[in-house]
Amino acid sequence: MEVLEKAPKPGWSQNLVAKGEPLKGAFFWLSAFYVVYCARPEDWIPGLKYVPLAKISGIFALLGIIVSAGKSKRSLRDLPTEAKYLAAMIGFLFLAGALSPVWQGGAIFKTLDFSKVLIAWVLTYVVVTNFDRLQKIIFIQSASVVLISIVSIAKGRHTARLEGVIGGIYSNPNDLAFAIVLSFPFCMAFLLNSRRVLSKVLWLLSMLAMSFTLLLTASRGGFITLLGTGVVGLWHFGVKGKRMYLIGVAVFVAIVVGLTAGGRLKDRFLAISGGDLETGMEVSAHGSYEQRRYLMLKSVEAIEHYPLGIGFGNFPHYSGTWVQVHVAYLQITVEGGVGALIFYLLFFRRGLKNLKPVLRAKDNDKETELFSKALHCSLIGFLVGGIFAPEAYQYFPYFAVAYTSALLALTKDKQREHLSGEEMPDRSRFGRKGKIRAGELAPVR
Repeated sequence: MEVLEKAPKPGWSQNLVAKGEPLKGAFFWLSAFYVVYCARPEDWIPGLKYVPLAKISGIFALLGIIVSAGKSKRSLRDLPTEAKYLAAMIGFLFLAGALSPVWQGGAIFKTLDFSKVLIAWVLTYVVVTNFDRLQKIIFIQSASVVLISIVSIAKGRHTARLEGVIGGIYSNPNDLAFAIVLSFPFCMAFLLNSRRVLSKVLWLLSMLAMSFTLLLTASRGGFITLLGTGVVGLWHFGVKGKRMYLIGVAVFVAIVVGLTAGGRLKDRFLAISGGDLETGMEVSAHGSYEQRRYLMLKSVEAIEHYPLGIGFGNFPHYSGTWVQVHVAYLQITVEGGVGALIFYLLFFRRGLKNLKPVLRAKDNDKETELFSKALHCSLIGFLVGGIFAPEAYQYFPYFAVAYTSALLALTKDKQREHLSGEEMPDRSRFGRKGKIRAGELAPVR
């Protein structure tokens, strides 16, 4: 597969891939980590639950860092600012755990486990040195979520909300819905980028399965997140991409899937009012709504008393309900402190900032255009969905920011390759050492 369809000069994409060849081993370990985390085979394949794949995947990622040391053109000493923000956020989580008024040991242990995301993030940035690798990693995430959706339908079609059908990060229906929505734009990018009819059909069927699974979760937060992602996606892929037919297709699919699998979700939305509660699901949905209001107030109270946080995973015990607050921003603040929230927001702000120069570039090839738009949809969806779901510690949003960092670095590599064969343009675009300023990319003619 070519890295770019419109290479600045003959052999550019082949040379770029060749530069990444020494990192084959590191890329293998990175891929293994993504497969284990995203597909969660130990949670649905009999017998694998006895194998500590989660711990092994962390070792895989660490091995990748070691293998790539000194071999990548991206030095660990020159990591982008967002990596430092993520490290600072994790540092505040460790501090909150050490000072926790609830359970210090548990908070520190959980923070240590969560910190694997930093290793995976750094490895993704260092090892993904060409667009082909970026596509492969995004494919692993997308295909894994499609597979999980199909397994969930097969195993839990008779359950109320697909709850507990699959263990781990997909055991909660809200978490499953969130993972589906964040991966949905990537499937759309693969669909539009596919040249073969069979590939297009498979991606279309995959997206239908994901939509069906999302509605079966009856997740109100997941549905709201889908609306935010869908609006941005239709703007990018439909209106700006001059594919207006996508709007009609989206409306048609929404009606069909909604009529066949949307009954549970509709009942849960109507139950918010508290009137005419007839079924057990409606009573449960209204109780969930009331509980979430209480948890939000309880989390604000905890933040006032413990601004440095009460420790990773300790809020359910602190609240006495054994349930997380259903707002990611409150979740990270109450458990990691105000400092963790600041770096959390700065981290995701950088993800959006990384995409700005790529989205504004006039001469992007088709693949760069599609996947930069998909990343924008996924991040916007997360930022909207974070208001309605306790997803502060799910890895997928952090992966999305890693993808934006790698994509920006690849785009700058392309610019340098292009400029090396021409006269230097206006120096006002560059810093003192001739480096492209952050947020600006010279157009490729």
